[in-house]
Amino acid sequence: MNKPFEGLKVVELAAVLAGPAVGSFFAELGAEVLKIENKTTGGDVTRSWRLVNESKENPVSAYYSAVNYGKQVLLLDLKNSDDKQLVLDEIKSADLLITNFKKGDDVKFGFDYELIKSINPELIYASINGYGEESEKVAFDVVLQAETGLMSMNGNSKEEPTKMPVAFIDLFAAHQLKEGVLVALLNRYKTGKGSHVSVSLYDAAIASLANQATNYLMNNHIPKPIGSLHPNIAPYGEIVNSADGVKLVLAIGSQAQFLGLLKILGLESLMEDARFLTNANRVKYRTELHELLKAEGIKKKGIELYDELISKKVPVGIIKNLEQVFEAPEAKGLLLNQEIEGMQTTRVATAIFKIRE
Repeated sequence: MNKPFEGLKVVELAAVLAGPAVGSFFAELGAEVLKIENKTTGGDVTRSWRLVNESKENPVSAYYSAVNYGKQVLLLDLKNSDDKQLVLDEIKSADLLITNFKKGDDVKFGFDYELIKSINPELIYASINGYGEESEKVAFDVVLQAETGLMSMNGNSKEEPTKMPVAFIDLFAAHQLKEGVLVALLNRYKTGKGSHVSVSLYDAAIASLANQATNYLMNNHIPKPIGSLHPNIAPYGEIVNSADGVKLVLAIGSQAQFLGLLKILGLESLMEDARFLTNANRVKYRTELHELLKAEGIKKKGIELYDELISKKVPVGIIKNLEQVFEAPEAKGLLLNQEIEGMQTTRVATAIFKIRE
């Protein structure tokens, strides 16, 4: 089942990250994806979103390459009648159309759902917007992170509110839209009818709040920025430095794991300390506990301590930069290479699940 969507035709009228990520997902799984870019503005705006050290001579940026794998690209002007008709002709035989039009632009350019439905009633029309179909607000990931509470609880209390370093709201919305499209395709298989699937960045962000939302909704707890720490568990997110500079992060989720950690660090006596007997107490006295853990962790070499903890099934991770991450064969196995407009590009796959028959 390497190419389950072989024979599926997708037309992508979307730019930046969220919409193109959905197109890449289907391309990776065998679909024919035709991406339409605006030739009057030089194509998808992310073509020019280069790092300082990226050559201006490159036809596309690394950012663009991240979510535009395996697509046929056409640069067209939708205000031009011939170009518009070309796209409509492609849509007539398509299974899926992906869009991220601003409010009213779908009607202005003649690609609104009702019109498209009239020429291809079996099509799945998938659209992403910022704040809902009726909102005219311009939405970018950092704005949504700010307005849905994520920045208020990210980083630490000594800094300004901090955004996450990946555009997760776009990615959350992309995942939501993919799920909706898959449901719509299943429904079409049963009924023969197409449908309109829409997702807003705002809704996707709110839906991602998970336990932080329920902490507030059920206990009126407003999360504060506490760095990597977990509001409900300790030690979870605490960082321990080792003798050779390797940094380890702990993720203790049970009493057995906590006891295993203490044994390896030679701190079994802490199990007799009332401050650390239960998880609730450890959350309350986590600063004191962290100091004790750090004092013992610094005496050991990082890899040795890591291996000891892993052998005892104590959850721990080595904090790595991306160079270290992509040295691992497991990470290398997720990479996809492709030449785009004469330039070699590399990205991480978006479809990483495995299905066995």
